[in-house]
Amino acid sequence: MGGDFGPSVVVPAAIKQLRKHAELRLILVGDEAVLNKRLARHKHLAHARLTVRHASEVVAMNELPSQALRNKKDSSMRVAVNLVKEGEAQACVSAGNTGALMATARFVLKTLPGISRPAIVSRIPNMRKGHVRVLDLGANVDSSAEHLFQFAVMGSLMAHTVDGIESPRVGLLNVGAEEIKGNEQVKATAELLTESHAVNYIGYVEGNDIFCGDIDVIVTDGFVGNVALKTMEGAAHMIAHYIKGEFLKNAYTKFIALLAKPILGGLREKIDPAEHNGASFVGLRGIVVKSHGGTTVEGFESAIEEALHQVENDIPTMIHDRVAHFMDQASESE
Repeated sequence: MGGDFGPSVVVPAAIKQLRKHAELRLILVGDEAVLNKRLARHKHLAHARLTVRHASEVVAMNELPSQALRNKKDSSMRVAVNLVKEGEAQACVSAGNTGALMATARFVLKTLPGISRPAIVSRIPNMRKGHVRVLDLGANVDSSAEHLFQFAVMGSLMAHTVDGIESPRVGLLNVGAEEIKGNEQVKATAELLTESHAVNYIGYVEGNDIFCGDIDVIVTDGFVGNVALKTMEGAAHMIAHYIKGEFLKNAYTKFIALLAKPILGGLREKIDPAEHNGASFVGLRGIVVKSHGGTTVEGFESAIEEALHQVENDIPTMIHDRVAHFMDQASESE
């Protein structure tokens, strides 16, 4: 029920994904009357592989996470996360309030053994690789070197398992590529990554490497990551605004715009981070995927697809086993 458009985006995205994946089953959580009305024309799917679970409350997009956690125990968000905890669902996908979703998921599902904090990871467009996975994008404003080390392990595992990259190249976001640069937190993280060989760590990377670097995973704390993400989204919208303004100047440019429309649509899909939809909360005892609040039907389909890939690869178990392996190695070396 959350996000900017609620069921008007979620329901058609769900129907499209059910038609695409014969093995997929979906539970739509929210106001039963609203959802059933939208599903009326799809009764064949509703009876077979799509069910509705009623929830009487909705978490507002501007609601404080603490208030949502304490006062909205029958919200569509809380009920959906509970379904994952109870094993009735294998993943939760939501376009709702990010802070409330993270607080709810962490409270209900808990973190995996050996993981101090969950992180938000998403795919960002990259001209050399197609996309790069960046984490943390806002779950943790302050992160220690140990937290960032764990983020690197989880991000590398996702790139390997979900994206099919044999040995993902992992970089640490910094103000420069030189070893002498960076704050103490970044330098301590680099030391941990270099000494452990837990991932294919290639060293420091800079902000421009997000779009242009030969890199598969970029690690940073949630403060820097979220600022970078919002800056990217703003830049994409600004470019689109100026391009639109130039094309609407006169009749000639409007005609050129019609001819260029397919190209412009493809360009937007490549450069707008919101089009690479589906940020994952990694490090939890369950799969939770956060869709962009203002996403389109196609964008929410992408978020469902991301959740499906993680279910198929059992990402929480993979992370648990990988972290446990390196914890055992660390204990043996002491």
